[in-house]
Amino acid sequence: MGNTESGSYQKRLSRILPDEQTVLERGFDSLFQTPSEPKKSVGLQTFQDTLGNLLPGNMCQRVFTGIKGVSLNSKISTPCVEISKEQYVVFLVDLLRGTAEEKSSIVYQMISVNNSEHVNGHQVQKFLEDLIGSMVDVLKEHRLLNGWNLEKMHDCSLGAYGLALHLLSQLQSIDGQKFERPELLNFSCSQSTIEDWLYKVPMISLFLRILLTLALSILKDHTEHQKDIHSLLPKCIGMKNSSFVSLLDLPTVMFLNSHLPSDVQHKWRLLFSTKVHGESFSQLCGHLVDQGPCLLILKDSNGFVFGGYASHTWEVKPQFQGDNRCFLFTISPNLDVYTYTGYNDHYMYLNHGQQTMPNGLGMGGQHDYFGLWIDSNFGKGHSKAKPRCTTYNSPQLSAKEEFSIDTLEVWAIGELPEHLLAKSKKSILDSDPEARALLEMTGRTRQSDGLRQVAEDDEN
Repeated sequence: MGNTESGSYQKRLSRILPDEQTVLERGFDSLFQTPSEPKKSVGLQTFQDTLGNLLPGNMCQRVFTGIKGVSLNSKISTPCVEISKEQYVVFLVDLLRGTAEEKSSIVYQMISVNNSEHVNGHQVQKFLEDLIGSMVDVLKEHRLLNGWNLEKMHDCSLGAYGLALHLLSQLQSIDGQKFERPELLNFSCSQSTIEDWLYKVPMISLFLRILLTLALSILKDHTEHQKDIHSLLPKCIGMKNSSFVSLLDLPTVMFLNSHLPSDVQHKWRLLFSTKVHGESFSQLCGHLVDQGPCLLILKDSNGFVFGGYASHTWEVKPQFQGDNRCFLFTISPNLDVYTYTGYNDHYMYLNHGQQTMPNGLGMGGQHDYFGLWIDSNFGKGHSKAKPRCTTYNSPQLSAKEEFSIDTLEVWAIGELPEHLLAKSKKSILDSDPEARALLEMTGRTRQSDGLRQVAEDDEN
């Protein structure tokens, strides 16, 4: 290695600790070298033969291309067909600890593959689908699904496609111009556009860090990696019920979780599903009320999937509740999140048994014109948000303004509320949530609450 190359290499290594450098260098040796055949560089075929089971699909070739694109010399040279240990180490240092400019250089190579001057939106989308799909495969391989059962969820490939399109939609041209989705596929973007994109959309760098750390078995015990894993996929409680199949897929869970407050991202607990508990507004309230922050996810009769995040525990009362951490979202046909505008404080609403006020569950907008509304006459709802919901700036979430509910599920987010953890015995009312909800709707207290016991980790 010449002086120029050595200086560039050592400059990159200054960002990591000596023991981390040793881990990365030994990682290359353990993957590609044998005592009988020491190697200073490896080609694509050897790389794929070694890592084909660790880096699924096209990501293996993309990673090889990214490593091959690492330049350790300021002089222009003919691209080599093999990768060196030094390139391998710098590739990982740049992706794990590098600046947006350094990351963008590598990611651009991984998107382009053929080292072209510009890449288009279609190439970016395919890269994202490969990255997200590989993430799911690696998490499954390392048994890090955290209680989520892929057999009881929607197709992850569809979720990867939806999330890829959403992340692609964050691309902007150099002058800040945003493109509609059809235009994005043909939009030609430079490395500087990719750099700005990576800076504004941290989820892409997060996926790359976790994928490479797990697939290459490097630095998995380090604090940074542990934080990445915990923020990516929450612990799931409640998927063991034999009759339950979620409306969610794993990429969508990752996406929604990234928009939740950081203090509740670590755990989701299934509270209610029409497939399990039946189609009843009283049953919904009985499982929903007093359970802390929640996610509601609906599928209408036309196949649109959407919902909302309630930041406060639900209460039955004829006033709006919640705060500006609430949001609405769509999953299908488009994946997106809509946050508060500051126009009003109509975040959450839940009421029943009133003659002068609307009875049902709503989020955003105003009475009779909610961004999301579930009527107390269960099975019906509306999303009257044209042109946009005043509270969340969301469009019409459902296929039709007035919709019929096909499926509804509710997840409690974060830890159980303290008052539930403190109670020591189960109430008889727990066996009949509908009775519990009706009792609360009448304003009467539950005398047995002090004897309640909640089994937080009961996945049944």
